Amino acid sequence: MNKTKIPWCDYTINPVKGLCPMACEYCYARRMYKRFKWNEAIRWHPPAWDLVDTLNKPSRIFVGSTFELFLDTLPENWMEYNLLTAKKYPQHTFIFLTKQPQNLIKWSPFPDNCFIGVTATDNDMAFMAVGFLRLIEAKVKFISFEPLLKPIIRWVGDAEYLFNHINWVIIGARTPFSVKTFPKWKWVAGIINACDKANIPVFLKNNLGLPRLSEIGATPYYKKHQSGTMELRQEFPE
Repeated sequence: MNKTKIPWCDYTINPVKGLCPMACEYCYARRMYKRFKWNEAIRWHPPAWDLVDTLNKPSRIFVGSTFELFLDTLPENWMEYNLLTAKKYPQHTFIFLTKQPQNLIKWSPFPDNCFIGVTATDNDMAFMAVGFLRLIEAKVKFISFEPLLKPIIRWVGDAEYLFNHINWVIIGARTPFSVKTFPKWKWVAGIINACDKANIPVFLKNNLGLPRLSEIGATPYYKKHQSGTMELRQEFPE
């Protein structure tokens, strides 16, 4: 388990090790595996859970930050172990995020202390996320628009219907920073407006507000979209 810089969680654990076969071109974990020549063999590593016992206060723990845990090619007993173990620690919140939302239904209903999310980088993935999340039972269901690579359309007028079962939305840019891949502000604002109509908390990743945004003509959201002293709108579900 590692203390993490991911701002929407406190720690990460990875009970499955190896090079993720999803092979997303923007995956930071794949870059690390290649750079540091880590063991790429896919393997089960349950001791990753042992360190949860060392936490003294309730924490948000991202499970599977470097690997797609909901692949249907993985042994089912691996995910069974993950969910049963998470249930043993009701004081903590365990966050699961997938790009394989069609496989979530197999594990529904999820323990009450688990947040279940789907990554959506474009419009097609967003509608697929909404559809599959509608089919499962979880206390918190969320969509992570990170990295947001294309505009998400047709949501403004239908926001209440599309989002009536979504409890949280995360929005972020691709890392490392690139002017070429950075989302246009109107893409971000469109999602925020849809969430506001549906009363959904929004967590804007810090990488959307880089100081050099002003140099490329984008509109940063500092203070303009957040009352009080906070510069970033970083909300959590209740």
